[in-house]
Order: sequence, then C-alpha cells, then structure tokens
Amino acid sequence: MALQLAIKWDHRDDVDRASDMARDELGCRPEVPIVDDLKITISLSKIKSSGRWAKAEAILRELEEKCGAPKAKLRQVADAMTMEMHAGLASEGGSKLKMLISYVDNLPTGPSNGTLVIEGMIPPHLMVGSSHELFDFIAAALAKFVATESEDFHPPPGRQRELGFTFSFPVRQLSLVSGTLIKWTKGFLIEDAVGQDVVGELTKAMERVGLDMRVTALVNDTVGTLAGGRYDNPDVIAAVILGTGTNAAYVERAHAIPKWQGLLPKTGEMVINMEWGSFQSSHLPLTEYDQSLDAESLNPGEQIFEKMISGMYLGELVRRVLCRMAEEADFFGYDIPPKLKIPFILRTYNMLAMHHDTSSDLKVVGSTLNDILEVPNSSLKMRKMIVELCDIAASRGARLAGGILGIIKKVGRDAVMQRERREGYHSIGWWSV
Repeated sequence: MALQLAIKWDHRDDVDRASDMARDELGCRPEVPIVDDLKITISLSKIKSSGRWAKAEAILRELEEKCGAPKAKLRQVADAMTMEMHAGLASEGGSKLKMLISYVDNLPTGPSNGTLVIEGMIPPHLMVGSSHELFDFIAAALAKFVATESEDFHPPPGRQRELGFTFSFPVRQLSLVSGTLIKWTKGFLIEDAVGQDVVGELTKAMERVGLDMRVTALVNDTVGTLAGGRYDNPDVIAAVILGTGTNAAYVERAHAIPKWQGLLPKTGEMVINMEWGSFQSSHLPLTEYDQSLDAESLNPGEQIFEKMISGMYLGELVRRVLCRMAEEADFFGYDIPPKLKIPFILRTYNMLAMHHDTSSDLKVVGSTLNDILEVPNSSLKMRKMIVELCDIAASRGARLAGGILGIIKKVGRDAVMQRERREGYHSIGWWSV
C-alpha cells in the first residue's frame, strides 16, 4: 500500500526536509521523492494506520506500570531481603540467599604491598566447555604474566609465589584457601566443575604449566570490593557488585550467624557473601519478559534478582520488548527484522549507549538500530520510544539495587542512616528511594 503526500514548497532544496517530516510524523520509510512544478510527491511504502503507534505506546505503558518500583514497594523488597538474610544465616538451604561464610574476619586498614593480576575476559567457548579447559586458560594467563615480571618481584630462592584468587561465583568455602563450586551464574555452564574445589582445580592447572605458585586466599569479588572499601573508609560495612552479574557482601556480627560451627573469630566479625543475585520475592516487579527470559535461560528458576538488574540481561530484556512491539504493532514495518529474533544480540552496552543518547536526532539510537539490528531507516518518533524503553529497564534495575537497604536494616544501621540524612551527611552509601 502506498500513500501520495503532496506538499507545496518555495524552494526545491526543501525536499529532504519534507521527507524527514513525513518519516517522523507517519513513522514510515520514504522512497526517493519526485519533484514536479515545485510540488513534492513522496511515495511512502509499508504504512499502517496511526493505530500501530498507539499499540506500541500501549505496550510501553504496560511495561512501565509493571516495572514500577515506588518507595513503598522498594521498602517491601528491602524487608523481604532482610528476612531472607536471617533465614540464610540460620541454616544451609534455609533461604534462596546462600549467605556464604567467607572465612574473612579481618579487613585491611593500612598500606599493603603486592602485584595485581587481572584476568577477567574469558572466551565465550570456555564458558560452556570443561573445567580442565577453563582452569588451564587461567593458569596459562598467570604463567604469561609471571614471564614478563621484573626481577624485583621474583621471590627468594625456595619460596613460592603467593596468589589471592578472586572467583566470582557461588562457592561454599571450607577454609580461607578452599571452597567447592555450588553452581554457575552469568551465563557459565561447566557441569564437571560443580562440586569441585576451585582452588584445587587451579592448583593442578598451574602444575600442568610448570608454574610454582600457591593460593593463599580464595575470595568472592564482592568480598574483595568490601576489603577495598574498608581500606579507604573504616565505616564501610557492605559492598555491591553491579556488572555482568550482581552480588553483595557485608560485615556481620559473628554471634548472629547460627549456622557457624566452631569458635567465634577473635574480631567478633565475619564477612558474609550473600549471593544476592538469587534473591526472590513476590514483591519484585516481574514482567512477562522476565519470565520468558528466565524460562529460556541456562538456569531457569534461579538468579531471578540478577536477571532483573545485571548487565548480562538488561539488553536482552529490551530486545524481548522490541520483539513484541514488532510482532503486535508493526513497530519496524510489516517485516520483523531477522536480527531482532536472535537472543542476546542487543547487549547491555548497546542499550546504555541508546539510553544516554542526548543528540537532537538521537543519532546513536539510529546507528545502533542500523549496525546491530540492520534497521537502516528509523524515524525520530521510533527512536524516542526506544530511548524510553531503555529508561524503563534501566530505572527499574537501578531502583532495585537499592535492596542494599535490607543489608543496612539487618545490621541495625538504618536508624543511624536516617539520622544522618536528617542532619545532612552520610557515613554509609545511600540510594535515594
């Protein structure tokens, strides 16, 4: 179906402007305009009625309502988080929150010396490969680093190099230097590693590459982040990771951990790795898109909180909404872009780039649609709706991250925080909810 739009202009160089007007107002893709006696005839293809925009808008408003996280709901989420923390500390398996004992009872408060090695980028094929392949990759990276190390950092003869191993997955620690993998998260699925001691696996891999090094501490990345925070500020009590996945750790009073076996640490404190990505509650603003994403994931029914707020999944959430808009509202025209049907093709950094686009014509949004989804022509109206979609997804994630209030309440610092807010200063990080 085609529509002829005739517009009277004073100058022929207004053709482009007329084309842009038609595209933005009608949400269509203008073909090459034909000029005849200063009348511009624009042939427009694949136009549906303005009702398709109304339908797309309705889908967006429905999403906005279901993703709503007002103060009252956020306080319910925080209260549910606190309750689950108590249950997880009481017994193993007592809560969706693992509340793992880290065996770290003393955090740094002064200068430290050492060499930092960062190995964070794991090739995608190793994320679903074998335990042997994964740990060999890590050991090879360590060996490569040691080979480039200056002599100033070489240990004395007869002494092994010492390594702190940050492992960002749920591990049930048996001591400061050992722990068995409970499960994978963040898109990893290496079945033969589950239940294995990750320090033991890394040690064997280092031996295979001839690397004389021993692990002296196994920590979760949230525990390491907490240690870094405490190093700078002795009042820091919690740390949150918001990245590919999400997690939190905090300092708990040792006597408030019923499942702790053995003598209490002399410091009277213990760092707890919450594994809060697995948090679930009826108060979470879940949508049909979250549910379908979870059902089709590598770990259905698990890591629900993580799937709502972390970088691994936000882009995919937006893609799923766009799919519905394309199917039910012809958002991209009669044909659904084939690339849009590919799971995880829209990454969270793509989503954030569009969300942060402040150009008048939303150029970043247009180029992202063209480069990622192969949608070459997009109207300004379409781009604005996509920015709004990204804002809804990002805002919900940011507000739910305020679940840290549940941690503050658990350790009895909420009253202190409220007083400090009234007095105009804060010793604890605070989300304005």
